[in-house]
Amino acid sequence: MFFPLDMSLKSSRNILDAPHPRQNFLATATTGAPDPIRFFSDMPMNPAAAADNIDPGSFRPPPGLENRHVQTMLSGMRLYAKVTRRRSKALLAASREELIDCGDGIRLMGVMSAQASAARGLVVLLHGWEGCADSSYMLGAAATLYERGYHVFRLNFRDHGATHALNEELFHSCRIDEVVNAVKGIQVRHRTARTALVGFSLGGNFALRVAVRAGAAGIDLDRVVAVCPVLRPKHTMQALETGFLVYRRYFLKRWRRSLAAKARSFPGLYDFGDLRRLRTLSATTEFLVTRYSGFPDLDTYLEGYAITGSALEGLEVPSRIIAAGDDPIIPARDLADVAPSSALTVSLLRHGGHCGFVAGYSLRNWLDDAIADLLEAPASQLRSAPPARRMSGL
Repeated sequence: MFFPLDMSLKSSRNILDAPHPRQNFLATATTGAPDPIRFFSDMPMNPAAAADNIDPGSFRPPPGLENRHVQTMLSGMRLYAKVTRRRSKALLAASREELIDCGDGIRLMGVMSAQASAARGLVVLLHGWEGCADSSYMLGAAATLYERGYHVFRLNFRDHGATHALNEELFHSCRIDEVVNAVKGIQVRHRTARTALVGFSLGGNFALRVAVRAGAAGIDLDRVVAVCPVLRPKHTMQALETGFLVYRRYFLKRWRRSLAAKARSFPGLYDFGDLRRLRTLSATTEFLVTRYSGFPDLDTYLEGYAITGSALEGLEVPSRIIAAGDDPIIPARDLADVAPSSALTVSLLRHGGHCGFVAGYSLRNWLDDAIADLLEAPASQLRSAPPARRMSGL
């Protein structure tokens, strides 16, 4: 049983007043903050930005749901999935699987939910690592966007969502070209007046990298929203290896299951042996990327898909990062190392965990409406004026 109480959906409108920026985190964001975002006070600040009075707590989970681990794990529980699928009936009824030709013999599979009449636009959703098109966070966001009149395409990355037999080579996170080509193919096939890209966790990382390459690839993107994107993969790996044991076990279990499916699909190519001998995520990653993906070492691979440093300098598509200061998987301090851009704004909330943002006991997710509101806002509201480089709370 759950209680029909939802305390924070109304606050999603506040996300439209935000600008981004490199080291100008606001001192006001630390007042009364929990330990996970104590780093704010150690960063240099622009005096003008420090005087700005933002509200870093506009997502306010009710008592019992504030904890970052509760937020992170709740959205992966069966009850949450059941509630989400129930409110996704219209989306699921309109869903059709599609194969996308990404060139060089590569194919990716996704799920298209098209409006029966003219759509307000097309939104392509990208899931996180070891998620899929049917992950609860994908369905929740997609259902809301579909209700608001958008065509919605939920793309599966290579080797995700039972697509292991589609392509011989293994998935890894540096395979950006095929995702760029997939987004282009989806846009060509389902062209509307505007196309937006929304990604979660690793999908948010991919979404921002696609946005940087969009112009050169001939993709006309209206805007991008990245939720808790992987920023510096090495630090995410460290957080998983040294943090809450549940996350490490979860990803190892799902990854091993996925690799077993890959080996069954291509028995002549892959024989991983007993993967339980590789007891950590870093050991498993190093084994796979150095043996099967051509990287000389683990660090080279992890740096290959980081979006810190200069990776986003060429960003021109209006983009928004939504992050949580208490994210147990993506260290929020790495936001300081993202290249500033007038096209990028960052909204850092005090609570939310990793892609959690469960708004109340009804299990409604605050992100669903927040993302839709961002896509409906004027694009100018996702751009920061160059002189006013600051980070905003929602």
